[in-house]
Amino acid sequence: MTIGDLNEIEGKRYPARRRTQGLVGDGPQPIKAKNFAFGHVTLEPNGGQVPWHNQEQEETYFVIEGTGEMCLGEERQTLSTGQMVYIPPGVFHQLTNIGDTPLRMIYTYAPGGDVAHWRQELAGTLPKAGENGIPPLPAGARPQCTDKPTDA
Repeated sequence: MTIGDLNEIEGKRYPARRRTQGLVGDGPQPIKAKNFAFGHVTLEPNGGQVPWHNQEQEETYFVIEGTGEMCLGEERQTLSTGQMVYIPPGVFHQLTNIGDTPLRMIYTYAPGGDVAHWRQELAGTLPKAGENGIPPLPAGARPQCTDKPTDA
């Protein structure tokens, strides 16, 4: 039996003020799976973010604690504890913590595999909303974090 324990997974910290801990997948995650990925994300208070990006996989975000602004394509809505959003393949999306406490969420996507936005954010090359063919954020949305890594 293989057990993944969040208390034992350091995960990665990203410039957009979040920590991602992969539990299931085909990389360094403790539970190996090729057909889907599953993990835990903590967005820091007041602006921690999963920046505007898209990917080929279907994905869901399930908020287990906190309040966030979810942008999906041209839509923008508030998500809070106990709510889940479905993200279709190829659709640009962003989640920003709009609360004074950490936002904790679970993601899952399928099929499994690497997603480019993690590497791009760490390299400081994440494409910017509204530039070079990337769609703009929905009207009124909080800006995309495009901070460069400070300890690269």
